[in-house]
Amino acid sequence: MYRIRNLALLMLIASVAIVSHAAFAQSTEGDTKKNEDWIPIGPEKSVVTEHTITLNGRAIKYTATAATMHLKDDKDKTTGSLYYTAYTRPDLAAANRPVAFIYNGGPGSASMWLHMGAFGPKRIVVNPDGSTPPPPYNLQPNPGSLIDATDMVFIDPIGTGFSKVVGDGKGKDYWGIDEDAASLTQFISQYITRNKRWNSPKFLIGESYGTTRSAVLVNRLQSRAGMDFNGVVLISSVLDFETLLFADGHDTSYITFLPTYAITAAYHGVIDWPQDLDAWLDEVRSFAIGDYAHVLMQGAAASEADIAAVRAKLSKYTGLSEEYLTRANLRVEAGQFRAELQRMEGRVTSRLDARYEGLTNQLLRESAPYDPQSTAIGGAYTSAINQYLRDELNFETTDLYRTGGGTSGWNWQRGNGGWVAATNVAPDLAQAMIRNPNLKVQVENGYYDLATPFFATEWTFDHMNLPAELRKNIKQNYYEAGHMMYVREEDLMKLRENVVTFIEEASGKMAVTPAKG
Repeated sequence: MYRIRNLALLMLIASVAIVSHAAFAQSTEGDTKKNEDWIPIGPEKSVVTEHTITLNGRAIKYTATAATMHLKDDKDKTTGSLYYTAYTRPDLAAANRPVAFIYNGGPGSASMWLHMGAFGPKRIVVNPDGSTPPPPYNLQPNPGSLIDATDMVFIDPIGTGFSKVVGDGKGKDYWGIDEDAASLTQFISQYITRNKRWNSPKFLIGESYGTTRSAVLVNRLQSRAGMDFNGVVLISSVLDFETLLFADGHDTSYITFLPTYAITAAYHGVIDWPQDLDAWLDEVRSFAIGDYAHVLMQGAAASEADIAAVRAKLSKYTGLSEEYLTRANLRVEAGQFRAELQRMEGRVTSRLDARYEGLTNQLLRESAPYDPQSTAIGGAYTSAINQYLRDELNFETTDLYRTGGGTSGWNWQRGNGGWVAATNVAPDLAQAMIRNPNLKVQVENGYYDLATPFFATEWTFDHMNLPAELRKNIKQNYYEAGHMMYVREEDLMKLRENVVTFIEEASGKMAVTPAKG
């Protein structure tokens, strides 16, 4: 009887185990089908190293932190792993020291350009004439670094650098105007909290689409996270995309690109270089928003006499023939200008920096086939960031560092639907300034930028719906350079001086508060 009872018990346990195993197998099979795109969530990672740099004859110690931070959805599930590189000063009191959050644009660009070209403690050196020798490249201490003026956090948004979606996360959770700003609001809030920086002067520094991001992000951080900012630096700014689009039936971009066409033509000797550059650019600006805009806005109703007068002057400023301008109906897109300006010399003009030129064997192309500056320096920057993060900052990973293009299907739609229009985030920045009248904005413009032209930026700020008393909080600086004005060292040092002055003035010069003890 004892043996029978034991046998019955063992059979019961076995049957329960079989049922349980079957149920578990069915459950996990269902989970596998449901979560076939699930990406493993590793732990957050942080590597800290100590370094020294000499700036202006002064040795400065700094700490580099190469790290990842988990981002979570509204159900507190981890859906993203964001990589960042932070540089801090251990010899200064962190609580009152400025901290700047720095990123590039794209959308879908990693922060390597501002990191390795402008403000990080190490800089990749490229030749001033635009050519870049093959590897090995020259990585040097950066005289343009901001580490003496502010702590810096270089951010690679999800889909760029080593940052990626994980768990049940999807790209669409992060890849859009407001989605992107929401994820960086979470990251910055967490960084500030974890590192006890709530009382620090705070800054955003973005380039290109990074300026679009900054307008949305600073408004969101202030209104939703309760985090006031001291200042925003916009490098090669684009807030209103209608100024760039060359859309059918919309003439704004032809007007806003014209001063950059003119100075580019003068630089390459297609027209005479002006005796007084500033006065001449003012003359071109006046023509662009005056007679040129008047004829464009009339469309087919413009008189032949007015068209002829404008065509002649347009040819004078751009170096393009009147015959070409007639065929273009006075409307020349940037890609067309870059292909036509130096066509007879067998060369194409750069988009990012119109001083650069490159060879072409496609002389019948309507638009420029490539960007000479981008191809000249892209390989050097990519090599530099991969070597630096792995070898000097000791961040070990087999992940690919995505320099760009990792955010397909970007969501440009905002709000609750309605008519789709060109993106314009200038109202976001205006709202941030209205809510925080102490917020300062500094804009860095390159004269030779055919990606985000300086006159387009001026146009945007002139059309911003902002109370007159707040306009004093906006300052515009200019460089005889392109989209990335830091590529040449003389422009880099001017940029550094402007940004350091801005940070010191907007933060009450707290950058040099000594640490206790």
